[in-house]
Amino acid sequence: MNFQDIFKTYEAELREVEKELINIFKSDATLIPTIGAYIINSGGKRLRPLFLLISADLAGYREYKRVIMAAVIEALHTASLLHDDVVDEAELRRGQVSANRIWGNQVTVLLGDYLYAKALHVSVAQESLQIMEALSWATSQMAEGEILQLMKAGDPTITFNEYIKIITGKTAGLIRAACRIAGILAKLSEEKIQALTDFGHNIGVAFQMIDDILDYVADESELGKKLGKDLMEGKITLPLIELIKKTQGKEEIINTIKSDGFSEENLLKILNYLRQYNCIESSMEIVKNYVDKAKKALEIFPDSDARQRLFRIADYILLRSK
Repeated sequence: MNFQDIFKTYEAELREVEKELINIFKSDATLIPTIGAYIINSGGKRLRPLFLLISADLAGYREYKRVIMAAVIEALHTASLLHDDVVDEAELRRGQVSANRIWGNQVTVLLGDYLYAKALHVSVAQESLQIMEALSWATSQMAEGEILQLMKAGDPTITFNEYIKIITGKTAGLIRAACRIAGILAKLSEEKIQALTDFGHNIGVAFQMIDDILDYVADESELGKKLGKDLMEGKITLPLIELIKKTQGKEEIINTIKSDGFSEENLLKILNYLRQYNCIESSMEIVKNYVDKAKKALEIFPDSDARQRLFRIADYILLRSK
């Protein structure tokens, strides 16, 4: 079973998730559902809801609450993207004009705030302190990660642990929460809930790391953004952290990374250095380690279709770089 087959297995339920997402956008302020429809119709992988649904299958939980919570997870993800686009002054999102370019920064920020609040309001109805703790942790990590990323923009002294903190906020935290909530809904033992939590964290870290690696190696038409865009925005990600470590702070490389008004020439220099010091290969080894840890976390569960689906997604993450 490949990655697309897994999505097809959950296609009907993911449509239900989208219906619940539309409900979260409901408001007497008609601009909110209008923008909501625009965002929902722009697509998106719905990866985070998928993680929750498969994890719920693994946990043996099939009640409709899993659909509601999957929609909550996607609403929180959407809220973070709206805020990110304002911070990054983005012009496109998923191949369409971004909401901030159409409706302005003020409306977009307020809509993001509304989604955060509405998603948490829907979660309160589940009457689970554990679920609220998981979501509040994830949302605080999202904000903290974004602030840390801004603080470390263009800073070659960034540590690996700081990088992990940033990508936990950007990606891993919400995937972690999605998997954890599935276990909570199923009333699993704390040991099994923690196993799902560990899977979500490690697979989320791996997923973002691959995105960061692809920024330096992917075909631009497939990546959907300009090669080296992260570096041009001052984001120091895994391949550069590997480069800085291997060259022990070589002055020419540090100065190139720190240079203002980043040029195509400087980007080519960095790409050559990455190849020279095998930074992509060593970065991939780090990703593989996180994927292996994610899979190992699920060993507590007996083999099943759901566990194999989660393993296939883990394998897909590694294949994305090829």
